[in-house]
Amino acid sequence: MTSQPSLAKEDSTPEGPVDSQSGKPGSGHGEGGDGLQAGLKNRHLSMIAIGGVIGAGLFVGSSAGIKAAGPAILVSYALVGAMVVFVMRMLGEMAVARPSSGSFSAYADRALGRWAGFSIGWLYWFFWVVVLAVEATAGADILGKWMPGVPQWGWALIVMVVLTATNLVSVSSYGEFEFWFAGIKVVAIGGFVVIGLLAVFGILPGSDNAGSGFAHLTDAGGFMPNGAGAILTGVLMVVFSFMGSEIVTLAAGESEDPQRAVTKATNSVIWRIGVFYLGSIFVVVTLLPWNDKSIVKDGSYVAALNSIGIPNAGTVMDVIILTAVLSCLNSGLYTASRMAFSLGERGDAPKAFARTTASGVPRTAILGSVVFGFVAVWFNYQWPDDVFEFLLNSSGAVALFVWLVICFTQLKMRGIILREQPEKLVVKMWLFPYLTWITIGMISFVIVYMLYDDAGRKQMLLSLLVAALVLGIAVVREKIRPRPRSDEELTEA
Repeated sequence: MTSQPSLAKEDSTPEGPVDSQSGKPGSGHGEGGDGLQAGLKNRHLSMIAIGGVIGAGLFVGSSAGIKAAGPAILVSYALVGAMVVFVMRMLGEMAVARPSSGSFSAYADRALGRWAGFSIGWLYWFFWVVVLAVEATAGADILGKWMPGVPQWGWALIVMVVLTATNLVSVSSYGEFEFWFAGIKVVAIGGFVVIGLLAVFGILPGSDNAGSGFAHLTDAGGFMPNGAGAILTGVLMVVFSFMGSEIVTLAAGESEDPQRAVTKATNSVIWRIGVFYLGSIFVVVTLLPWNDKSIVKDGSYVAALNSIGIPNAGTVMDVIILTAVLSCLNSGLYTASRMAFSLGERGDAPKAFARTTASGVPRTAILGSVVFGFVAVWFNYQWPDDVFEFLLNSSGAVALFVWLVICFTQLKMRGIILREQPEKLVVKMWLFPYLTWITIGMISFVIVYMLYDDAGRKQMLLSLLVAALVLGIAVVREKIRPRPRSDEELTEA
């Protein structure tokens, strides 16, 4: 399926994020380009979908969760995993019907109003440009250990420049890089799960834990050694490591067959979360007692590999984490730039963001995003405990806000799709609308719980502050410069 040229003039305001006949995103203008192009192959989309749920946070953040909740961290992962599965099903319903580079932001714009699309779009962009700085710094730390002759800020600069260059060439170059980055992550996690289970059941020779079975799930204070409340603490610690699952719906707008790609990704999200998150964490807590000091000292995955006698486990895991970091950087830049492109198309960002090169690359949107990323990296080295900490905390809860907006958007978009293009409703949310409302309740509970949790309160309050600021700008902007309503919106009214 190829991109459709836009019917809007250069100086006009786009009337909607998605062409109602083709279901494709608007094309953008300028620099000799015909807008975003279908440069992602199905294999790219498949691997982006699989790798999107495997972030660096899974490798480096699981230790704290295990320490807080013990083996019951599996319940925390299962609860958040179920929430993400439901959200992805809702998003898949909308994305299959109307593929768009703006994804949930574009759907919120249509279903809830311009204020919603503007607010969640800019908050999501803000989240990912901060992630660029986090991941660039993490990658620099690893590379600095291997080659200390180059300062860490130099490595951060190098990885940012290299991945910016790949994104500027064409969308297919992004897809190819992400295909291999994600492939390495998938093979690594898959191999870890298989080898770990062989050790658990006593099949792997030479393992110190050979045949330990499931004893470690209960032999150090029981399955919930810190009480049932620790499960909720664990939820707060792991919820943000799931961010990235939705990237495939943004990328679908530049794929050969967006409907097929999103349908496949949506249908496979259950086993992806089950294998990569629940499977790998299950291996860790069955191979080692949850309170083993090496889990915190070395990291949960390195500790597990050491326990079964895998040589140079730390170096192996550093390579895998570096791959995950580069993958997250690559996807973060792509995601931020496409959200900026969509906002530019809808008149909610500078028009230059919606312009593309002859190869279909939104160059200005990419450069605008990476400049903020460079500034954030500089903040990290200049004022790590002040400015950068504020950026981290103020963007930390954006994942929850995004998921909540997706839920409310889907409640209304179902009716719009049924009224305008019922044949496009290929993927359907289960038990609609009851399960959608249950998911809204789950997300709302996590948000409220964070306000009462000592560890999560600051992050939630700062995130709410930034969200309120962006929302205020959206409301004022709409009053000052209202966007003309499209024929579809007038018909609805």
